[in-house]
Amino acid sequence: MIELKNNQLIFRFPEVHPKAVGQIDFMKTLRIPDDVRQYPLPAGIGSFHLEHIEDHVKRVPEHWRSRGGVLLPMHQSEAMWINFSGDYPMAIKIATGKINAITGEAWTNELSDEPQDYVVLSEQPWLDGYAIERGTVRQFVAAQLGKNVTVEEQVTGEAEFGGIQIIAFPMKEEVYREYFESPRGLVLDCIEEVLYSEECYSDALEMGIAPGGMIRQEIYEDEYG
Repeated sequence: MIELKNNQLIFRFPEVHPKAVGQIDFMKTLRIPDDVRQYPLPAGIGSFHLEHIEDHVKRVPEHWRSRGGVLLPMHQSEAMWINFSGDYPMAIKIATGKINAITGEAWTNELSDEPQDYVVLSEQPWLDGYAIERGTVRQFVAAQLGKNVTVEEQVTGEAEFGGIQIIAFPMKEEVYREYFESPRGLVLDCIEEVLYSEECYSDALEMGIAPGGMIRQEIYEDEYG
């Protein structure tokens, strides 16, 4: 179940565990120069405003209504970083225009660990942009679809989807209890694939996400398997 509350996406999986809750915030920041220099993390300037597509059915295209999701208005002068919070471990995949932000590969609903194509909540506190090499990401910035500057167009040559895609996989209940509730403190070497998922799609009018300037950031490896 996904809830939009106070400009925050809240993922709840009560069928998995009462504590299986995670939050995502889309944060505004300064757009750094897109040059060969690598910059430190710029200051945050508040969260982006989010609204349900269903609240604007008379003003948005039909294919938006059929997908559902939320609207995120974003100026081309702005950049975005994604903040993760919650205590229950989850694997979260982020894509723009259905291109994975961690690997640069086409979107799939499944998880992959070779290479790891997701971030781990709560080990990963935030994501500043597209991972281009170890320790370096390029900012999420707005770009008009059809101008061949979005990641989607650069990878596929098409401007079909745009927007942002997110899917979250909570840790299985039995695995969570072994890691965090077992008095034996048992560590598991292998975990089966996660069974539950929630998806949301967020599109903006004729907008996609392009790679901006470079920022230093690590993508933390999944220690749970």
